[in-house]
Amino acid sequence: MAQYTDASLGDADFEDVPDLSDGEDDGAWDDEDDGGAGLEVRCLFCDRTHSSPEEIFTHCRAQHQFDIQQIISRHGLDFYGYVKLINFIRSTSCAAESLTEVTDPKPWDKEEYFRPVIPDDGLLQYDFEDMDQDNEKSSNTKTGAELSFQDRLKQVERRAQEAEATVANALQELNRMRQLAQNFVMNADVRCGSSSAGAIADLDENEDGAYFGSYGHFGIHEEMLKDAVRTESYRNFMYQNPDLFKDKVVLDVGCGTGILSMFAAKAGAKKVYGVDQSEIIYQAMDIIRLNKLEDRISLIKGRIEEIDLPVEKVDIIISEWMGYFLLFESMLDSVIYAKDKYLNAEGAVYPDGCNISIVALYDAEKHTGKLTFWDDVYGFNMSCMKKAVLPEAIVEVVNPDTIISEPVIIKDINCLTAALKDLDFCADFSLPITRDGACTAIAGYFDMFFKEDCHTPVSFSTSPTCARTHWKQTVFLLEKPLAVNAGKTLDGKITVRKNRKDPRSLLITLSVDSITQTYTLQ
Repeated sequence: MAQYTDASLGDADFEDVPDLSDGEDDGAWDDEDDGGAGLEVRCLFCDRTHSSPEEIFTHCRAQHQFDIQQIISRHGLDFYGYVKLINFIRSTSCAAESLTEVTDPKPWDKEEYFRPVIPDDGLLQYDFEDMDQDNEKSSNTKTGAELSFQDRLKQVERRAQEAEATVANALQELNRMRQLAQNFVMNADVRCGSSSAGAIADLDENEDGAYFGSYGHFGIHEEMLKDAVRTESYRNFMYQNPDLFKDKVVLDVGCGTGILSMFAAKAGAKKVYGVDQSEIIYQAMDIIRLNKLEDRISLIKGRIEEIDLPVEKVDIIISEWMGYFLLFESMLDSVIYAKDKYLNAEGAVYPDGCNISIVALYDAEKHTGKLTFWDDVYGFNMSCMKKAVLPEAIVEVVNPDTIISEPVIIKDINCLTAALKDLDFCADFSLPITRDGACTAIAGYFDMFFKEDCHTPVSFSTSPTCARTHWKQTVFLLEKPLAVNAGKTLDGKITVRKNRKDPRSLLITLSVDSITQTYTLQ
């Protein structure tokens, strides 16, 4: 039984810089753009006026030993810096010589100096970038007096938009590279032998405390016991195949309240050893005594990887180890450890077989509720939240009416022969689509089998088309719906492996229609 609690820099969303004009008609500015006729420009350091910015700059060089072109070049000023410099000089009435010794931080580099001191200041209408010592300008370029302040702002706006586009493209490329790196590091092709096998056995008590602590409360065991599909399947398997258990020594890995241990004893087992690390085992001891089975059932508190059984070998190992998407919680690791250490050569493990299947879903309402919802939240754009929502796998009951494909098995496991390296895997798949529409998600579930040497085989499924279990189904939302057609297949690849940071959780990577997304199940 699994308990569900529910790899990045997200894409940046940039809004277009608003147009500073009120419409196509910029007549208010055109009235002032008269080619500079009648323009009076006041000196920066005295009351002298001239008819053009060029004359003022010439005057400043001759009378005040102030060369604005040198200041612009020395400090690398852009248009904003130029405007702030002009307004700083006018508002502070500073001496020209004081500006020749300026170092960073520049005293005019404040937003307050972007506000004009003199309305319609001719110097603010001058295109300082056209300054050159030879005073040569191309015939098809406006002079500083002809270029309006509005035109200059539009130029700056255009450059800002270009810069934003460049940044957006860079972030998009960064995210793409980060996703590729994550897929490479966390989801390397397990066929090459890379695996986090053994990670569960290596966890110490502090690292694994939260996991076992969650099973110390009666509530989670009540939920499992009330899952009739789960509990009755185990009971029916043992009661309908008593020859398997008669006079056998049985090990119950993760015994919880002891229900499977008691089924085994009632089915004829000579001795049952139940092992569990959680605090629920103390209640299990009372339950065993209440049912007068203490002579045939012995309970041991501890992790199977750390305790020593009082016997060298057992005949049968039973365990209810399954988690969401079958492998969540990695408890099968513990069963494999117990099998390798304690099971005799002719022994058996039950359930003895299982598989994981996936199906395609079309559920527009669910997709909208989980993802599109963030596009408009009470009038605000929160679409950046999708990058946090999408990678989390969802555990829920799937409406069978939303299934739009035949199921496909992506993994078969033989519990008797399975090794730790088998639990990280990759699989290609082709889902046969059963109706036209769109695929909004892929859902996963598992089937369990008790059949080896059984007179009466037993099985159960957690498919959305079968009776509901506490495992429900695991749903992986696609960022954008994919158009599909009946009779065709939806092809892709899935990679499942332990999370290196938390070996009891899973990383599942889906590649469908050239789109790859990694999901966490934790």
